[in-house]
Amino acid sequence: MNGRSYRGMSAEERLAERRERLISAAYTLYSDPGFPETTIEKLCASARISNRAFYECFSGRTELMQVVHDRCVRETLLSVSKSIQQAPDTLLGRAEAGIAGYIGFVTEDRRRARIMHLEVRRAGDCLITSRQQAVTAFTHMVETIVADLPEAVKTNRRLLALGMIGALQELLIEWVLSDEPPETDRLIRTAVHIFHRSFAA
Repeated sequence: MNGRSYRGMSAEERLAERRERLISAAYTLYSDPGFPETTIEKLCASARISNRAFYECFSGRTELMQVVHDRCVRETLLSVSKSIQQAPDTLLGRAEAGIAGYIGFVTEDRRRARIMHLEVRRAGDCLITSRQQAVTAFTHMVETIVADLPEAVKTNRRLLALGMIGALQELLIEWVLSDEPPETDRLIRTAVHIFHRSFAA
């Protein structure tokens, strides 16, 4: 059909619409039952497309996982950035807003939390680059929050920021995997405490 419309949609629009259906299906299935357990056949059945149509959109499950993960990270960065911008312009104000914004947004949808903190690891080495890009982006955000630290602390700023990101990741993995997940307010208080202990002058 080469670009002609079908049911009022061009070939490009149909392709984009199928991609979004696959992304939506993967967002749910990659979180439950999980990435390793989700076959292309399951994705196609959920998105209501053929296997052939899948390969017109993505090269395989891994590329689709990368797209889903990267979108989760991008949306989280935007949400946290907005929280920080609206916070009191103090170190404590920015830090608490950033931590609360991150934990609050990620746990707002369990699928997002699971994909960002568990399933991306279960996907294996093929997602290492995406994981590292996400860590770098969030580390940079922490470094921005603490930009006006005293020199005595600033020398370790990047390593401390990495440690803070690692702590947040482990707290959220606990939240995802626990049979009785801790309340998000408790996660936030714990993360704020870690921040204070890490960045105290």
